[in-house]
Amino acid sequence: MPQRVVLDTNVVISGLMWHGKAYQCLTLARNGLVQALYCGEMLGELSIKLREKFSYTENHIYAALYSIRSFAEEVKIIGDLRIVADDPDDDKFVECALVGKANFIISSDHHLLAVGAYQGIKIVSPSEFLSQNSVLT
Repeated sequence: MPQRVVLDTNVVISGLMWHGKAYQCLTLARNGLVQALYCGEMLGELSIKLREKFSYTENHIYAALYSIRSFAEEVKIIGDLRIVADDPDDDKFVECALVGKANFIISSDHHLLAVGAYQGIKIVSPSEFLSQNSVLT
């Protein structure tokens, strides 16, 4: 059974736009070597950032969201978990991972990385994830 992972918005965006470590993590999910998880709140944030920061057209945003839905498993969250004190907006990633029984949250966000782990879920950078799971690459 593949490891279950939550990809933070910054990792998804990096994976869509550049061919670095985030791209490798996204490719592992696309190829089914890891099981990516998402919640509606995460897709909402992704669409806003793609539109406002990267000037994606509505068609390109739709295509990106469609792609994620095609390989990732949807998880429903309530939105009441409070873990990331310095950036409560990041709580959705932790709650998605918790509800979806994820092994990892993959992120480049320093607020999430500072948490380190939560109830057995490791919070790691794309580089750390790839190095800890070298059999996948």
